Amino acid sequence: MFIVRKVGIFFVLLSLMFFVLFSFGNMIMAAEADQELNAYSIWPENWARPMFEEFEKATGIHVNFIRFSSGEALARVIAEKDNPKVDVLFGGPVETHSAGIKEDVFEAYKPPSYDVLEERFKDKDGYWVAIADDPLVFMSNAKFLEENNLEPPASWYDLLDPAYEDLLQMADARTSGTAVTRIFSILEVFDRDEEKAFDYMKKLRENVQVYTKSGGGGTIPVGLGQAGAGIFFIVDALNTQQEGYDVVVSFPKEGIGTSAEAIALLKGAKNPELGKKLIDWAASPEMQKLFTEYKINFLPAHPDVAPDPALAKFLEGVNIFPIDSTYAGANRERIVNKWVEEVLP
Repeated sequence: MFIVRKVGIFFVLLSLMFFVLFSFGNMIMAAEADQELNAYSIWPENWARPMFEEFEKATGIHVNFIRFSSGEALARVIAEKDNPKVDVLFGGPVETHSAGIKEDVFEAYKPPSYDVLEERFKDKDGYWVAIADDPLVFMSNAKFLEENNLEPPASWYDLLDPAYEDLLQMADARTSGTAVTRIFSILEVFDRDEEKAFDYMKKLRENVQVYTKSGGGGTIPVGLGQAGAGIFFIVDALNTQQEGYDVVVSFPKEGIGTSAEAIALLKGAKNPELGKKLIDWAASPEMQKLFTEYKINFLPAHPDVAPDPALAKFLEGVNIFPIDSTYAGANRERIVNKWVEEVLP
């Protein structure tokens, strides 16, 4: 009887131990599931959301995010810098992040991938790191080209053709990072001679139908034939093709810029450790391998991740140059204001 009673007590204690361990494990899982951080995403929702969902699967950390164009996101983090509403600025051309450094809105942080990234894919002090690369392209409506007996534009000067009068769409530099990259591309084509570059942009303005709020805002009008052509990031242009629109992507022989897509931690972030985990993940091969799976036509920034083979082949022999993020960041505000005053009217 005594032995039976001891055995019974043993099983009761064992059961209690497993119950406590199980409950404790559930509490830990619940705590992990409750981990959240906040972000402003410059990537459109259809690209950002799957990345954040994969991050949550990998870490248990949920990302609450709002999507803004680059100019809007930058204006918000500057306005909120004394009381940040988000922890991370996710995506967008690096010129935006470089301009943010001038405004003292970022906290330096170097993720594990920092040392293996190319120099142009990281800030020297760690205020941002690149998570992708995104060249600009020309994109034209195929029917428009055929009806006007035009070849796909292969020079910046081709866009000055009278056939494009009131038929070009591209982004507004007051709100869009795509537009800022476009302007700095033109400056580089003209060897940073601002007089020549702005003279070209004034002539180009005569053929512009509308400047759109976001970088990809003109892609569907071009796809539908409501506009003849435009200048967009390749990720937007190839996405338009993938959606079935009859468009042609081409590149100017003089060269066109590519801008690194970056991520940065906000100074004074409420959840800095979680923000760092997102930066670690986004800068790693783990996230950038997903570009191909989700058919997002970014070029990976991490050297261990190969670009999608079709995208790599498409870019063979193309004259693409990186935008100098230091020069662009230092001059962004002045150049955008000059564009608004001299080109936009």
